[in-house]
Amino acid sequence: MNRLHALAASLLVSAAAASPALAAPETYTVDGTHTFPRFSYSHFGLSTQLSKFDKTTGTVTLDKVARSGAVDITIDMSSVNTGYATFNEHIQGEDFLDTAKYPTATFKSTQVRFEGDKPVEIDGNLTIKGVTKPVTLKVTNFKNMPHPMLKKDAIGADATTVIKRSEFNAGKYAPNVGDEVTISIALEAIAAQ
Repeated sequence: MNRLHALAASLLVSAAAASPALAAPETYTVDGTHTFPRFSYSHFGLSTQLSKFDKTTGTVTLDKVARSGAVDITIDMSSVNTGYATFNEHIQGEDFLDTAKYPTATFKSTQVRFEGDKPVEIDGNLTIKGVTKPVTLKVTNFKNMPHPMLKKDAIGADATTVIKRSEFNAGKYAPNVGDEVTISIALEAIAAQ
């Protein structure tokens, strides 16, 4: 009987060693040189203006086996880049971003929904000017692959959502200058290990 127990234990150990290890969630650090939140809005109905933020930090956690994840992003609001220095200063004023009082905006996910192996929607809380509202980012592109230059695992994504700036106490000149703002983010992140 002892031989039978020893054989069974040996088989269990061998099977455990032969089976693939369960993948743990991986953490990726946002690559600030390739991550740019952009925002666009109607300017008096004449054109759609497009601006961006030049400084973004954060982390993305991805569990490929469980098909789950988390996103935690911080945007330096004083890095706004409209393409025109005078307007960069103007948009940082109290009526718009008020960067003196609120230097950052954040997005923290509450749920990531997958289709197959790819995230397609990210629910979360967006905080701008101290006001937090739930938003859903629609992921239009997602890629997970070894970074060809850094030789580390990397992820890339494009995502978008629409907000009303008046809901974040930044509604000056609405509706002549569009209240609806489309936020798009091009994100790249590199595995922390």
